[in-house]
Amino acid sequence: MDTSYPREERPPAKRGPPPGPRDHLVWAIFNTLYMNFCCLGFVALAFAIKARDRKVSGDVEAARHFSSKARCYNALATAGSVLLPLLLGALIVTGVIHLSKLAQESVGFFTYQFSGSDDEDQ
Repeated sequence: MDTSYPREERPPAKRGPPPGPRDHLVWAIFNTLYMNFCCLGFVALAFAIKARDRKVSGDVEAARHFSSKARCYNALATAGSVLLPLLLGALIVTGVIHLSKLAQESVGFFTYQFSGSDDEDQ
């Protein structure tokens, strides 16, 4: 005896990316507001808005072109905003290490002891 519920056979709903290219608008807004390196985030935002406008109007090729440019500028803005502070921090750390070694080596110069007999005072 089969006690299973009768089920309708229908394919599962497909959940995929929206039709057309991605516009990378959220990434561009984030780069513009928080990590705006050399205004690359603003340029990425302009291309992302152009890509969204072209996608809404139905021009898929132009939307794909502007989306590619927005992605490129977003990647450059993110990389520049992450790598430059890391590079600056590394330069500061190496500078401090170098100066501390230089100070340790030149301690003898700064701790010159004067002898008790000064010939110039006589």
